[in-house]
Amino acid sequence: MGTWKTRGLRGSQLEELINRTNDAYQAKHLAIVQKIPTPITPINMNADHTQITLAYFDKKSTVDYIGLVQGIPVCFDAKECAKSFWPLANLHEHQVRFMQEFEQQGGISFIILSFTSLNETYYIPFRDILYFWERMQNGGKKSFNYDEIDHLYRIRSHKDMLVHYLEPLQRDLDERDRAGSCEDDQHEV
Repeated sequence: MGTWKTRGLRGSQLEELINRTNDAYQAKHLAIVQKIPTPITPINMNADHTQITLAYFDKKSTVDYIGLVQGIPVCFDAKECAKSFWPLANLHEHQVRFMQEFEQQGGISFIILSFTSLNETYYIPFRDILYFWERMQNGGKKSFNYDEIDHLYRIRSHKDMLVHYLEPLQRDLDERDRAGSCEDDQHEV
């Protein structure tokens, strides 16, 4: 079991923006995506019992969010990065395995990664995550940098959709369709 100590609620700003975006998506009947709470057992509380200061994880978490977008199952994690590279140590093997199994069942997995120093946020498709992960597993770099990601997957804000990830999700779906068509063409005689 892992131990958790407060560390300034890392990632909470990005998650709050995603939560607001998910509320807007649901209100517009575009998607229903929920934050998955990490199950913990509190050990210590502050003096007035309003804040947990020490806790144990009950079990390993999978991803931060899971839901449906127009009938398509999606799961994703929200991550923030203060530098121009992102350490893969911030992603765990059980999370990669879950996202991979989710994809094998017909879902779409991805990471929303905010480069806070650049004020830019990106949708990182699972195929790219898997590439970076396998590269690390094979002795390569233990991170990926800003220049290695596909900048066509930049996430923009639009009205009340502060992290409008449905646009890059559509790009991902279109690319998967094109790749599937190319594979189908190769098999046609």
